[in-house]
Amino acid sequence: MIRQAVGAIVYKDHQFLLVHKVKVGSEKIPGEWDFIKGGIEESDESPRHAMLRELKEETGSTDFFMVKEFEENICFEFPDKMKPKIGFERQETTMFLVEYTGDIEDLSPIDEEIAELQWLAKTEVLNKLTHDDTRSFFIKNLSSLSTK
Repeated sequence: MIRQAVGAIVYKDHQFLLVHKVKVGSEKIPGEWDFIKGGIEESDESPRHAMLRELKEETGSTDFFMVKEFEENICFEFPDKMKPKIGFERQETTMFLVEYTGDIEDLSPIDEEIAELQWLAKTEVLNKLTHDDTRSFFIKNLSSLSTK
């Protein structure tokens, strides 16, 4: 079974937002740095609606402008030990480019899965991202990341 998810490359003034995720559901994990991502829930009207919900949960803010939805998704297979726990074999993540329009000092995660938020330059993002598939997506789409 495939889990449908959403993710956002959030930027403001030449910097990109990463989150430090320390839990998946109720299970603690060693910690990973990633873009804001989350599963699409039955109550979500669309991927865009799911993305706005995830942004609010992981940053505590609604000050976002949806710039675009990328045509390409991030797809991966879950590790064998995780599959029975989460009930999915694979994940397909619809990615968005999102501008943060608020004050970066106002961000604070509501979701207890997130321990920390960090703004980084493009080169720092490449070094900090935990997952190779997300890093590859970011590199492939760098040229289209018009951050003014």
